[in-house]
Amino acid sequence: MTTREGVRDGLAQLPVGAAESQCRATDRMRKRLGEFAQDSAGDVLIMFGLMAILMFAMIGAAVDTGRWLNARDQTVNAIDAAVLAAGRALQTNGGNQVAAIAVADKYYAAAVSNRLKMKSDTIKFVVVDNGTSVTATGTAVIATPFMSFGGVKELPLIKETASAYSKATLAVGGNAELNLEIAMMLDTSGSMCDGGASPCTTGTKINDMKTAAKDLIDIVVWQDQSKFTSKVALIPFSADVRPPTGFPTSVMTTGVSNFARSVTTGSGKKKTTTYYYFAPSVCVGERSGANKYTDVVASSTNPVTRIYNDVGNSSATSASCQIASQNAVVPLTSDTTVLKNKVTSLVAQGGTAGHVGTAWSYYALSPNWSSLFTGSSAPAAYGDDKRKKIAILMTDGEYNYTYDPDKAGTTDTAGTNNSALSLNGQSSASQATQICTQMKARGIEVYTIGYALGGNQTAINTLSNCATDSTKFYNAANGDEIKQAFRDIALKISSLYLSQ
Repeated sequence: MTTREGVRDGLAQLPVGAAESQCRATDRMRKRLGEFAQDSAGDVLIMFGLMAILMFAMIGAAVDTGRWLNARDQTVNAIDAAVLAAGRALQTNGGNQVAAIAVADKYYAAAVSNRLKMKSDTIKFVVVDNGTSVTATGTAVIATPFMSFGGVKELPLIKETASAYSKATLAVGGNAELNLEIAMMLDTSGSMCDGGASPCTTGTKINDMKTAAKDLIDIVVWQDQSKFTSKVALIPFSADVRPPTGFPTSVMTTGVSNFARSVTTGSGKKKTTTYYYFAPSVCVGERSGANKYTDVVASSTNPVTRIYNDVGNSSATSASCQIASQNAVVPLTSDTTVLKNKVTSLVAQGGTAGHVGTAWSYYALSPNWSSLFTGSSAPAAYGDDKRKKIAILMTDGEYNYTYDPDKAGTTDTAGTNNSALSLNGQSSASQATQICTQMKARGIEVYTIGYALGGNQTAINTLSNCATDSTKFYNAANGDEIKQAFRDIALKISSLYLSQ
């Protein structure tokens, strides 16, 4: 007999009232069991408990993230301020890297003084890119009290990668959004041979100058010339200046092939000297006439002065300039290879006609000369807010070589040897100062560098008067100082910006 049948038979044996009561109890039990099975109140409580844990975790993560963002913003802003301050220091302290880093450290410490407490901070500052940029290294780490329950105990504020850090860069050319034209006059007179045999290509003074000039070229000529250009012209000078290859003789003065004259020597004897045109080499001296100090372009009616030289031997027809053949002027170019190769090859010999070098520095920057310095070497117009024109005039001594009314070279400043001081009746120093005045009036910034001038006050006065202001005259006593002078100029004419 089955259970069901047994229950049924059992109920059948109960009195009628008792059986009905038993059935009702069974139905109530079934109903209660069904209600219990459908009751969701417990599920809600469990779900609420789980959601509360998740919410607390999210709130904790949000708090930790907010603390991280706040600290990171302060740190990034502090680094920006520090590298910019250090970059500016490089511009104004002569490129002193140790002093610049000290400035960066000071700015950074002040900017993060109210920042949340860090677990660690290894941020430090370095000068990079050949002394033209300041950036940061290291990182700062903040603790995460809430996220630590999930295993994340700390967060770095900055990833330790080069691209993550701000970099203050002293830029010229393209990245400074500025066009730059620089004429660099370099003294290649015989005194650059340190008192040794002339001509020379090496020696302490000329080597120092070459190193300094090439360093400046590396800084001021920017690699990307696609939108904004940065160009340098080289103006080597000694007793004369050798124009660029191909410069037309039609814009030079003409004269007889040679002439002779007699002068009285210090012993009272007569000495006859023959002077020759520079042929086949063509070199120039001081310009005369109404435009002797201006930048009016050379022409047949306003020529530059082709000069004579005393070679004192039978090979007069092949007389050469005093300045070496490899010292020809290089018009404006952004080709650093050409520029640095030219500097490397410079030869020192001859006198010091600084006014002639100064004049050709002016011409190399003058838009009036664009018909002679053509193509990419053509100087741009004056008055462009997006363009700087700069002349850097370097010499190691007094300007003491001029050209007399016969266009022959002389160091005679008394006017006794058939000369009236010079072709223009004024000393080389006086003429250089007047040319500088013209340049500055055109908006050209003039920097001057004296090298081992000693107590030569005439030379000091000439360079000081030529400079745009007193901060742009450098009196370098030795090799380290002349290198620093060129670098300081390169940094000063650069524009400071955050490159990343």
